[in-house]
Amino acid sequence: MENSSEIVSFVLSMYGDIGHLKYLYFLLTMILYVSVILANTALIVIIYVKPNLHEPMYLFLCSLFVNDIYGSTALLPCLMVQILSETHDISLLFCFIQIFNIQTYVSVEFRTLAIMSYDRYVCICKPLHYNNIITMRRVQIVILVIWILSFVEIGVLLSFTIRLKFCGTVINKVCCGNHLVVALSCSPQTLLSYVNDVISGLVFGVAAPLAFISFTYVKILSVCLKASKETKTKAFDTCTPHLVSILSFVFSCFYNLITQRFDMTFVPLELRIILSMYAFLIQPMLNPLIYGVKLTKIRQAFKKLS
Repeated sequence: MENSSEIVSFVLSMYGDIGHLKYLYFLLTMILYVSVILANTALIVIIYVKPNLHEPMYLFLCSLFVNDIYGSTALLPCLMVQILSETHDISLLFCFIQIFNIQTYVSVEFRTLAIMSYDRYVCICKPLHYNNIITMRRVQIVILVIWILSFVEIGVLLSFTIRLKFCGTVINKVCCGNHLVVALSCSPQTLLSYVNDVISGLVFGVAAPLAFISFTYVKILSVCLKASKETKTKAFDTCTPHLVSILSFVFSCFYNLITQRFDMTFVPLELRIILSMYAFLIQPMLNPLIYGVKLTKIRQAFKKLS
């Protein structure tokens, strides 16, 4: 076991030796990253320049699109560097920065999706009171609180990890993760891992937002079962993109949660790598696509610009 005082970097062991294919993988990753930036930026600009899109729901979408750019930037540039690198070392400092960026991305995403579910609930279940409950001022405050709270909470969580002394260097993944880094510490693993998991689950902002989302959709479903066909159609049209986004992101997060804690070597390496990057590659592309295609006002705004 290595002396903790000598450890200045970790090794990301999942990359392996891919030979000349690294240039192809680099190109594909770069194309996807540029696509994420362009797609999300385009929708942000559309919402900004079109006065008829200056509504609460589209302000939430702007926050979601900004976060998708932030999340993909947290991983993909580093991923491209690592693909071309002969060694796959990452300094402790950069590893901690990456953990902070990734976890704040996840926290902001879940919380934004949660508050969007409340917006949909009020729109469908209390349409006459929508303009009084969901005001632009309140939406701006909520978005600001979501971002600040996520950054502060993850900063506090990470401060415990930074203080640890490490006796291992190998991280079996393409990026740093808090649970995996804690597993390399010299501290007793049982208590430390348990505390880390509990704090991650609560502070991370995953369990509470998911519970809130489930509650709002139960309410929406109960109203729709008694509503007219027109109301059901409206609910389906407004909730479908949101539900697709939620289910997609929940899948990617739970996959990463499982792979960090259990042996997944029976899954082919290539598939493990792709699924581990799902939240940073697919999700940031999925959101602008589903909202851009499904929401009528955004489609019309695109047609007018084109």
